[in-house]
Amino acid sequence: MDRVWPIFQPIFSGKWPRKTVQVLIAAISWVVFLVLDFLDIVLCVFFRIVDEYIEGNAKECYCHSRGEKRESEGSETLRGRKNLLREMGFLGFPRKLEGLKENGGGKVVVANRWSDCGCETCVSWMNNGDQRLHVIVKEPSKATFEYGCSGNSTENVIFLHGFLSSSSLWTELVFPYLSESTNRNYRLFAVDLLGFGRSPKPRDCLYTLRDHMEMIEKSVIGPNDLGSFHLVAHSMGSVIALALAAKYSKSVKSITLIAPPYFPSPRGDASLTALGRFAERKIWPPLLFGSAFMSWYEHLSRCVCFIICRNHRAWEWILKLLARKRDLHFLVMDLTRHTHQSAWHSMHNVLCGGAKSMDEYLDVLNGSEAKVHIMHGTRDQLVPPECSFSIKMKVPRAQLNILPDSDHITVMLDREKNFTQDLERIWASISS
Repeated sequence: MDRVWPIFQPIFSGKWPRKTVQVLIAAISWVVFLVLDFLDIVLCVFFRIVDEYIEGNAKECYCHSRGEKRESEGSETLRGRKNLLREMGFLGFPRKLEGLKENGGGKVVVANRWSDCGCETCVSWMNNGDQRLHVIVKEPSKATFEYGCSGNSTENVIFLHGFLSSSSLWTELVFPYLSESTNRNYRLFAVDLLGFGRSPKPRDCLYTLRDHMEMIEKSVIGPNDLGSFHLVAHSMGSVIALALAAKYSKSVKSITLIAPPYFPSPRGDASLTALGRFAERKIWPPLLFGSAFMSWYEHLSRCVCFIICRNHRAWEWILKLLARKRDLHFLVMDLTRHTHQSAWHSMHNVLCGGAKSMDEYLDVLNGSEAKVHIMHGTRDQLVPPECSFSIKMKVPRAQLNILPDSDHITVMLDREKNFTQDLERIWASISS
């Protein structure tokens, strides 16, 4: 046995096991995603028939127009996603349903779809004729006036959350840990982005980067007459923050980006590059598989939203019962506060579509006087730390803080006090 083991030892140690595992994962991934390709086509037929029957509105999905270039309608990733079975010419029968017309059957199209939740928490925005984002505003304390500070000296900070999140990210992780000085002199705006949290979720919106920006302008910047402000953004919110910083380059004092998704592409196909990077079609690690599942499959992701988001009250009741808690963690609650329309289009039109303009935004930011700070965790599997290093190369004066043993969310979670203190130091350094 001692003589035989050296022969097989290289196979079970060194590069061979890693290579073997990589090949195995690649093979299994190919099979798994082939099955998902088939299921997405089947669900395409199912949802098209059910939409027509219930709503009288069989809206054309993106899988019926793959390969067509309609950049004005959103990111090319909406139609540029590959489906192996379609490319091989199999299962073309869903195209036979093209004859189904929108608004058919004489039924009225309602504001929320049959597959979306209709509880008061999810549709309360419909009662407001002037649709604006849900914004939690933390005004400076009364002590401001006792110290003789005028309203003009008040600093403004706009917080933008990431994908499948809400303003709770900031009200839970930042607001409770602010110092007395910040509470006296800063006015904070925690925004629910369009389509998330308690903000409007219109069914006919494409949730483009422009849509998100216009709603922030309409709900925060305009009504409050913000002459200057700081920006703090996480993940997807970083793309929107950079777009705002480029447009309001003379008004933004500082911009703090946490785990910003930036995938430079020299070939000009930045959107498809971004999709391939943060949603690579692999079954491992699980977080990457989940991202790929929800990003590549329009109908499978809608099915998940139907099962989980539409029935979120039942799931919350079950989780509370199992955990024996009266209140669930805010991150769990935020996962269901969206519709498939808002999540699907924000994913593609902001995270992917916004990648085409990132270089332009960074060039404008590099020429402005705004302070740039970036935070990223070394263990971030969803948005790798290389994204922040790439921004640092584009904006050399940016301050980069790489946090060891932190991932996409623990870069803030479990270090709330330190994170808040980091933000306060950034703001204070600019004020001084």
